[in-house]
Amino acid sequence: MQLKELSSRSGVSGASIKFYLREGLLPPGSTAASPRADYGEGHLRRLELIKTLRKVVRLGLDQIKAVTAGIEDPGLDDVALMGRVQALVLDLAEEPVPDHPLLAGLVGSGRWTDAPSQARNSLNLLLYRMDELGVPADAAVLAAYAQAVDQVAALDIGSVEQAGSRDDLAAAVAVGTHLYSQLLLKMLAVAQASRAMRG
Repeated sequence: MQLKELSSRSGVSGASIKFYLREGLLPPGSTAASPRADYGEGHLRRLELIKTLRKVVRLGLDQIKAVTAGIEDPGLDDVALMGRVQALVLDLAEEPVPDHPLLAGLVGSGRWTDAPSQARNSLNLLLYRMDELGVPADAAVLAAYAQAVDQVAALDIGSVEQAGSRDDLAAAVAVGTHLYSQLLLKMLAVAQASRAMRG
């Protein structure tokens, strides 16, 4: 399809498509068959991803570039791509953080894989911050939270594994991380209020 049809089918203006092409967010079209670039279904998927990252997840241009660069990077496997998207959506800590003593009860004990990640860095930072503020986490409470989020994670990964392309995978992780983390917090607030009213 030509640029005009790509614009019509995607709902993205021709000017925006040209901008995304210049910025490297959208791969160039094929010019093998004619002097004018020809675009395919992959371009439609990418434009849908860009719209989702901008309008639903509210990522900025540099963050979207980091996602699309990860999709195009053959050295980045799907698990690493998922981690990159999570890190961008949740603004996870890049710098390594020494493990908090309570983390030992969560990783390497058969529950979670003992591997460095930005998510792990951020969890360590939060646990140390809670200590500083005088509201330290309790090992038993942390274990209960871990059991609950383990079940949620299993559901999330199940839906992400059905993605048909890396663009679909990135969209599923971004939207899932953004919306479902909010859903989990809102449901927790309702459950806490309900228990408080009953007890």
